[in-house]
Amino acid sequence: MGINVALDGPSGAGKSSIAKKAAASLGYIYVDTGAIYRSVALFMLRNNVDIKNKEEVSAKLSEIDVKLEYKDKTQVVVLNGEDVSELIRTPEISMAASAVSAIPEVRTFLLDLQRNIARENNIIMDGRDIGTVVLPNAQVKIFLTASAEERAKRRFKELQEKGDKSTYEEVLKDIIQRDYNDAHRETAPLKQAEDAVLVDTSDMDFDRSVEKIISVIKEKTAEEKLQKKKEHELMPIDPVEPGKNVNCFLWIVHQLFRFLVWIAYKIWYKVEYVGTENCPKGGGNMYVCTHRSYADPVLVSIPVRGPFRFMAKEELFKGNIFFKWLIIALGAFPIKRGNGDTEAIEKSIRTMKKGRNFLIFPEGTRSRDGKVGKIRSGAALIGAVSQTNIVPVAICFEGRKLKFRSRIIVAFGKSFTPAELGADSTSPRCLKLIKNKISQELNNLVNENVKKL
Repeated sequence: MGINVALDGPSGAGKSSIAKKAAASLGYIYVDTGAIYRSVALFMLRNNVDIKNKEEVSAKLSEIDVKLEYKDKTQVVVLNGEDVSELIRTPEISMAASAVSAIPEVRTFLLDLQRNIARENNIIMDGRDIGTVVLPNAQVKIFLTASAEERAKRRFKELQEKGDKSTYEEVLKDIIQRDYNDAHRETAPLKQAEDAVLVDTSDMDFDRSVEKIISVIKEKTAEEKLQKKKEHELMPIDPVEPGKNVNCFLWIVHQLFRFLVWIAYKIWYKVEYVGTENCPKGGGNMYVCTHRSYADPVLVSIPVRGPFRFMAKEELFKGNIFFKWLIIALGAFPIKRGNGDTEAIEKSIRTMKKGRNFLIFPEGTRSRDGKVGKIRSGAALIGAVSQTNIVPVAICFEGRKLKFRSRIIVAFGKSFTPAELGADSTSPRCLKLIKNKISQELNNLVNENVKKL
């Protein structure tokens, strides 16, 4: 469905000319519903049908074929194959259109035509009941009006330019009479929709009126986009400020731990680090890493100056008590997998806000063959909420398990932020952008470094 603008208002308010100009400026299609009803009225008068007789009018509807065509960006009204665009613009036809439009069968007859045009296009449709009946779900509803005297002046000037002999008094009388008819008819009477914006152009010239209508449309469509965006967001954005450091004591403990573990790992494995210059200084960063073994959190933390926290499946905290203490000391906290654990997600955000780095394995499980699996939405969601630096990391070694003196390559890729991808919310579109980027970077790192083993 396109963007639909419903522009209602009384006769002579300038709806058609203003809507036409606004539509051209915005690149929308202008739909003049008044012209459709005028065409029906013209047909009835030509065929000597009593326009006040519902039965006679209804009986003739099947003989009418009304189309709106666009030639050189100009709307042309075609009645049974004839261009009647100019013939329907007289006071006589205006009054007749008011009469036939009050007949329910006429409105039903033309309703599908109007809705079909609106369904597939960005349109501005003007009339008497567009926002209340024809397009009740239009994104933008405007009720355009002006005083009866001002509308009569405008219509009188328009008719004079066309050579019409009507007097100002006659035009004003017609305006007042049509206002009464439109407001008091039984079917779809003229009234302002509850959610329509009232625009009174009594003191505005044509250009100012157009500008006002365009500004209302832009404002309302922006609100609509923002509302849809919010409706699709899974969580609100809570940006992390990267580069923040933890307290001095924790930093010293981490540095000592890094040194001791580095010595142990150098003895036990053949570890090579690639791309460590890509690690951002300070904390508050999110590292997304391929998962090969239980040693992964330690392998990643050794070259990074700031301390880490990472998620681990809940089951690991229910086994051996000493293993539980060990992973907690290393910075692990539990997550309930497959349940959308928002508490764990919020904890990861708090971790980064306090200046610690956060490590996550976006595949959600270990890879047995070293290939990158499907990236889960959890990692993308945390990245979208935090809006912080995301650092891809690949751990590569041969075989399914680590062995004594196994050669390991830990490769750090260049960091990126969700904002750089245009992912400024937690909508499905933004999460997909982040997931695709993580997958791409991890695959590139793995493909580049497995060749070196």
